[in-house]
Formats: sequence, structure tokens, C-alpha cells
Amino acid sequence: ANELAYLQVQLDSLKRLNKKPIKVFKFNPNFITDAKGYSLGMSLEEIDRLLAYRKKNKWVNSSKEFQKVTKVSDSLLEVLKPQFSFPKFTARKIKKKVFVGKVVKRGLNTATKSDLIKINGIGEKLSTRIIKYRNLLGGFTVVEQLDEVWGLEAKVIKRIKSIYKIKKTPTLNRVNINTATFKEVLAIVYLDYKTTKIIFKYKDSVGTIKKIEELKKIEGFPIKKYDRIVLYLHAE
Repeated sequence: ANELAYLQVQLDSLKRLNKKPIKVFKFNPNFITDAKGYSLGMSLEEIDRLLAYRKKNKWVNSSKEFQKVTKVSDSLLEVLKPQFSFPKFTARKIKKKVFVGKVVKRGLNTATKSDLIKINGIGEKLSTRIIKYRNLLGGFTVVEQLDEVWGLEAKVIKRIKSIYKIKKTPTLNRVNINTATFKEVLAIVYLDYKTTKIIFKYKDSVGTIKKIEELKKIEGFPIKKYDRIVLYLHAE
């Protein structure tokens, strides 16, 4: 380190005598190798500290931070500082990491048409379709029901989920399967004519459905829709 400092003094003297500037080739100290570090006058321990730091995917962004990580002497740092070049992209990464704040999500069931249009990928038609489907359901119970909105792409749904959540579960009108009419059961959004028909056929065969879980045993019943259907049906 002392020898390198001495050489630097000699170079400075030559500059003054010749009055000709000596070009300094700058480099990013984050990419110092064993050979490069040694040629700069760094000890093996100092080089290893820097390499270990970089293995953690961390960056040094100033001369001061370089010294903190490597523990080089003040005299060597003074020689090296003029050669350092810290790229702007590193600073941008740090800034982004520091200033990202916590996102406070809003209620999906109170989102208006104009609120939804503000989301990239949602226009007049899609916002109207989302509101209509929400009204048909009586309110979203889980955000996954957005997957059921026709024409709503997965990437757009992801954006909605990043802003909205179910803050208040809607109070749904649950129908008693044992007293409800065929028309009332058919009106449930997740049921079609065929499924409603097999439910009533099963009810006629057993007389009374004691537990709503019995629906799972019915041949041809859409098991995948069970969790959604029982939001609107119960057995008494």
C-alpha cells in the first residue's frame, strides 16, 4: 500500500513537470477480481471481503462504502478514489428499494366502475361486466371469483388483486334446499338446469336432505363448484 502511494506521488510530480495530464482509466470497484485487487495494492483479506459481499448480491455505491466493506486504509482509499466509477443503475436500485411503501388495499365490493377503469387493461366494457357479475353474485365472497368474469385476463386479475381485497364478506340469501322451489334453486348463479334437476331428483328419492354435504354424493354433481354453490344453499 505504501509503495503504491509513493508511485502515485511520483506520477503527480511528472504531471506538474510535463504539464500534460495522465489519463486515468476508471472502473467499477464492484467487479474487482483477485488479480485486479492485487495490482491495486489491496491485501488478499481486503479482496476476499469485497468478493464475499458481492456474492450476497450486494453492491458498494460509494468510496466510503467500499472502505467499510473492504477495510482498506485511508491512504490507499485516497489513491483509489479517483479511479472509481459507480454506475447510475446501482443508485436507482437502491432508491427503489428504500422508497417502496406498503400498499393499503381497498374493498373490492365497493369499487366503482370509474375505480376499475383506472386499472391498466380494464376499459368501459370490462368494468361494466365486473360490476354486473358482482351484482349477480350478491357481492364477491372471495377474490378468486374474478376468474369467473368472462374476458378478464389473468394478468389484469393480478393487478386488481394488488389493489383490492374482500374487506367485508357480503350477506348472501341462502336458500333451504328442502323448501325451495325448482325455480329458486335454478336462479343460483352456479347452477344450470341439468344440475338443478339432478339435485331435485335426489331430494325426491331421500325425502329430506339432512346435510348439504350430501350433494357431493349425487352422481353428476359438479364437485368443483361445491364451495361456491353452498354459499347460496343450506339444508334444514
